[in-house]
Amino acid sequence: MSDGTKKTSLKSWYKGLQSEFKKISWPDRDTLTRETATVTVVAIVLGVIIATLDMILQYGISFLV
Repeated sequence: MSDGTKKTSLKSWYKGLQSEFKKISWPDRDTLTRETATVTVVAIVLGVIIATLDMILQYGISFLV
C-alpha cells in the first residue's frame, strides 16, 4: 500500500468512527448514577456471599482434616 492509500483509509476509518459515535444514545446523569449504584451494590453483596461461603467451606474442610 502506498502512503496515499493509508492516509485515505485512515481518514475514512476516522469518519466512520465519528458517525458511529453520533449514533450512540448516551444515558443521562440520573440513569448513569442509578446504574452505577446498582452495579456497586450487587458487587458488594456478591462479594459478601462469596466470602461467607468461603469461610464456611474453609471451616468445614479444616474440621474434616
